[in-house]
Amino acid sequence: MIKGMYTSASGMIPRVQKQELVANNLANVNTAGFKKDRMFTKELSRAEKQLMPRKADWEQPMVDQVYVDYQGGAFDKTDNPLDIAIEGDGFFQLQSPDGVTVLTRSGTFAVNPEGYIEYPGGFLLRGEGGPIQVGNGKVNIAPGGEVEVDGSRVDRIVTVSTDDLDKLHRLGGSLFGVPDGQELRPSISAQLRQGYLEQANVDVVHEMVDMIVAYRTYEANARALQSQDQSLDHLFQKVAGTGR
Repeated sequence: MIKGMYTSASGMIPRVQKQELVANNLANVNTAGFKKDRMFTKELSRAEKQLMPRKADWEQPMVDQVYVDYQGGAFDKTDNPLDIAIEGDGFFQLQSPDGVTVLTRSGTFAVNPEGYIEYPGGFLLRGEGGPIQVGNGKVNIAPGGEVEVDGSRVDRIVTVSTDDLDKLHRLGGSLFGVPDGQELRPSISAQLRQGYLEQANVDVVHEMVDMIVAYRTYEANARALQSQDQSLDHLFQKVAGTGR
């Protein structure tokens, strides 16, 4: 019975994590370039059993993992010359206010008072020569990343990627941090589309279904736990009564 209570309680914890994950995905459905989080349990659990010493079922650790789904989102045409979408893999390189390299798929840029192309929060868009300064001129961005101001080339946007996307860590919204020592490489096949924004790759209907399923599973485990707790309490009372 104790084993059953542990199993029911263990089944509730991943459902809480799933609800938090889905809620965050839905909260960012309108965040340009956002990449949804996903969770898996069964596949990793089976693999773990092959590598770990055999234990009783109720002693098996929970190995639920959350990972980022980097699948591309649909493009939204805005006609804003400083909205840029990446067609293909890769990220924009941003320079944070403290000089750290940050990656994003969101191309919601603007020109700051100093004339630099800037992402919200003070992150500067980096090109081949560092932060890109365009002043107050008319900006044109070619598919290959070349940036022209009033017809004159000023720099080139270089999108980058990495061989191990799982090592990137989410900083919030559409921003990702790069661990120390993680090598970035140019995204050769990527093309830029000026006047477009990449939408979040979140399917609202799918996320709502996942939320309902997670809630129902949590609810079923909670009822099972309550039933076993009542049965155990009844057993204790019966044993106590017999011993009088």
